[in-house]
Amino acid sequence: MTNPTLVQGVLSKNLLGYLPMVCFICSFFVSAATLQASELPSIGLDKKIGAPSGAKSLCKDYSWACASARSSGLSVAKENQIVKTINTRVNRRIRAVSDQSQYGTKEYWTLPTQGSGDCEDFALQKKFELVQNGLDPTKLLIATVLDTNRNGHAVLVYRSSEGDLVLDNVTNRIKTWKETRYLFLRIQDPIHPDRWVQVFSG
Repeated sequence: MTNPTLVQGVLSKNLLGYLPMVCFICSFFVSAATLQASELPSIGLDKKIGAPSGAKSLCKDYSWACASARSSGLSVAKENQIVKTINTRVNRRIRAVSDQSQYGTKEYWTLPTQGSGDCEDFALQKKFELVQNGLDPTKLLIATVLDTNRNGHAVLVYRSSEGDLVLDNVTNRIKTWKETRYLFLRIQDPIHPDRWVQVFSG
């Protein structure tokens, strides 16, 4: 007759042998899930490139648009709330009008003081209000893209703790840069916002 105590001891020993492997597998999946949730990919930055044609005098006209880093002192939750509120508010308040219709020129980057403006004017207004509300200017970068129809477009990129998010005048929904399906061309340099860099991937 088999000794139950002996069998139990053998089984326990075998199970203990597999325990480290089980723990490793579990920790791998937990780490992967955490990474996916909190570390979304950021926009890849490549070499330095010239500013868009309409933004040549941007830093001279608006010093806050090219200001260096500063601590916001805001919690992540508060910062996200401010970003969401201002994105929606500007989209609702400003009327979309082309620079050609409003100023008689193809590209003219300016704050939409008359209540209307092109896509880059929306981006500027959002950056202005977000900086006024205490956000770090280097986390708010204007980018030029080709939209899903491959037309020229401009958006504001918010470099959040969850990755690069896009504030767009065509939707109130804040998306990750990958979700937009836009082809990113160039963006303000996060270290030196008075400069522009080419986007490595889009």
